[in-house]
Amino acid sequence: MMNIDYPFQFDGRGRTAETVDADHIRDLIEQFIFTAAGERVNRPDFGSGILQMVFAPNSPELASALQHTIKSGLQRWMGDLINIQSLEVSRDGSKLQVVIRYTILRTSESHEDTLVMGGLS
Repeated sequence: MMNIDYPFQFDGRGRTAETVDADHIRDLIEQFIFTAAGERVNRPDFGSGILQMVFAPNSPELASALQHTIKSGLQRWMGDLINIQSLEVSRDGSKLQVVIRYTILRTSESHEDTLVMGGLS
């Protein structure tokens, strides 16, 4: 099975770039987290809404709500690919950080990914 790399690009031979399963699944998680709900045609509930939260007031309630939204969305859209062990959302000033620990169901490999949104580089 071919896994298309995200973001879409071409490889050195001018063909669609491919990636391994683990990278493809991380790409899918990233797509869900950084997609706004309503952005995808025919999938109005796909996306986490994290883009709107970067400018919301910082509070533990906000982090908790966002954590629940992301986890339930990932379970819905990727439940056949991964099993989520934990998901934590935290804020540091203008940055939102999502740390997700999961197991790829097909290979039983455990992974931990950190995604950061906002702030200065």
